[in-house]
Amino acid sequence: MATLDGKPVSVDDLLPLALTNVGHFTSMRVDTDGTIRGLALHLERLVRDCRIVWHAALDTDRVREYVRQALEGQTLPCVVRVSIYDPKVEMGHPADANEPHVLVSVRGAGALPPAPLRAQSLVYERDLPEVKHVGLFGALHARGAAQHEGFDDALFVGRDGCVSEGGTWNVAFIDQDGTVVWPNASVLPGVTMALLQQQQAEHRSAAVTLDQAKGMAAAFATNTSIGVRPLAAIDNSEFPVDHPVLRQLQEAYLSIPGETL
Repeated sequence: MATLDGKPVSVDDLLPLALTNVGHFTSMRVDTDGTIRGLALHLERLVRDCRIVWHAALDTDRVREYVRQALEGQTLPCVVRVSIYDPKVEMGHPADANEPHVLVSVRGAGALPPAPLRAQSLVYERDLPEVKHVGLFGALHARGAAQHEGFDDALFVGRDGCVSEGGTWNVAFIDQDGTVVWPNASVLPGVTMALLQQQQAEHRSAAVTLDQAKGMAAAFATNTSIGVRPLAAIDNSEFPVDHPVLRQLQEAYLSIPGETL
């Protein structure tokens, strides 16, 4: 189910997004009570990215209304995705597109947290990593390559040898002292990551090489759909999935009150 500016979306409306692949989005988990953790941060992301991608302002009250409409009659919990794009965008003149529209789609949500994740390290850096854009080919190709090798997903390593992020998630580590370590790299500023950093007193940011990552006491992935998901392995290096700090993080995340649309 999808709507464009609050109205049923047509195939013709979607063709520019499918064929040019220019736009940005955010995905939000709507819990059983209808609230969304980090709603304000999701809206801030949409406004920020709209300025970067479209050089245009975004009316967040309008976004809220379209999301409320899309959620009517939906089974909760669910994940709602808000995509911002201009149906008039053309491949030859993308700079001419400056009237972004709001596409809202809804899908089911799984239980939190999902099963632990096994990741394969791959050298890859996303285009414009600070923007949650719709250009997912590279990330999904890396994910597929990892899955062909028997892993669940890919963990990106930059050309400098340092870990950055996962296919569609942020990554963090727990060092031998029990401190949460977030990679100091060019990554998407995740909403779940920001919420956890607000909750967790013992955390730091540092450059983390792949070898250093494999030597950590534990590791985990975060995004709005998975919350705090333990990493069971990076390549052939195994991690415990029941580290006490992981449990604390999962509990802290679930305790964050949701915001009402």
